[in-house]
Amino acid sequence: MKLTVVGGGSTYTPELIDGFARLRDTLPIGELVLVDPATDRLELVGGLARRIFARQGHPGVITTTSDLDAGVADADAVLLQLRVGGQAARNQDETWPLECGCVGQETTGAGGLAKALRTVPVVLDIAERVRHANPDAWIIDFTNPVGIVTRALLREGHKAVGLCNVAIGLQRKFARLLDVAPGEVHLDHVGLNHLTWELGVRLGGPDGEDVLPKLLAEHGETIAADLRLPRPLLDRLGVVPSYYLRYYYTHDEVVRELRTKPSRAAEVAAMEKELLEMYGDPSLDEKPQLLAKRGGAFYSEAAVDLASALLGGAGSPAQVVNTFNNGTLPFLADDAVIEVQARIDASGVTPLAVPRLDPLYAGLIANVTAYEDLALDAALRGGRDRVVRALLAHPLIGQYEYAEALTDRLIAHNREHLAWA
Repeated sequence: MKLTVVGGGSTYTPELIDGFARLRDTLPIGELVLVDPATDRLELVGGLARRIFARQGHPGVITTTSDLDAGVADADAVLLQLRVGGQAARNQDETWPLECGCVGQETTGAGGLAKALRTVPVVLDIAERVRHANPDAWIIDFTNPVGIVTRALLREGHKAVGLCNVAIGLQRKFARLLDVAPGEVHLDHVGLNHLTWELGVRLGGPDGEDVLPKLLAEHGETIAADLRLPRPLLDRLGVVPSYYLRYYYTHDEVVRELRTKPSRAAEVAAMEKELLEMYGDPSLDEKPQLLAKRGGAFYSEAAVDLASALLGGAGSPAQVVNTFNNGTLPFLADDAVIEVQARIDASGVTPLAVPRLDPLYAGLIANVTAYEDLALDAALRGGRDRVVRALLAHPLIGQYEYAEALTDRLIAHNREHLAWA
């Protein structure tokens, strides 16, 4: 089996490599190709990746290349984990929205829109080249904003599915609190990427006992602290929101907080410098502990499970992914992209049925989906007016004065990445 990682020079890649090595029985990789235009980083990451495989006795061959077409040729699956503009662009996404009193974050709000505008055209170009090289290859998108990027891929007819680590992170957290194996925990996970709620936590499978009330009663303080949300909010909702709901439920508090500390991008950039120095040490043959602070926990396990199931292997038949709605949430269009449990096998991805949603969640999902419609339109066709429309539709912005001012800032900070600007 051949697997290709586009964005393979990321400092996070060794976490992925470690998962591939540990779970080689689930996903037997014969050749792993890391593709990245940043050749200096790529060689450092590739060297460590080979040493990790060797230490753990993985027989697969790891190659590196800056030639995308060569890297994806004959691949069975292609994982996308790229960041257009790097941490410098992310730092801008996280800072200039604060000038207007709006949250600065790379996947939602104005910063998230900026990332979508930079990213969608690049990803679609990559996908077309994958399709030309091997039309049967699956594309697994981990590139943010996952919902918008996955929708762009699916609308163009690519064999694509979006992946996020929020669900697997919560599954592992709940398993620890319940003192059970992670595989025993099934989440009733519903929403959009980075806009989800756990409506139930079931033991043993989708028809198992719902222990969410017990979790909230016995561990509510711990869960609330991890999510950085008020405990009374969890008690009122009776469900567990994703961490990203704090940008909605406590927006103004988050803005005040973000204005008083360095951006997450600045923190990650400093961390990446240190990690790359570590990766250059020829004696290092395992992922360093510092990598755990980089983010993306359990992504490797989720990626292995998904790729294995899609390629007819031993991956779990039900997994949380981003895919077309196709009637799952009746208040959304079929071609909206949602994040829910789905049946995964070699024939593709089929969302599982979900319960009727409370208007409190359905309303926000519908609102953000409308924003994503307009964001994708702006990413595909460009133009200042389309950017303004998307920002007007976003529930974290909405006001005309903010939308106009944020549009000017977005274009000024991203002009080199926007062909139409």
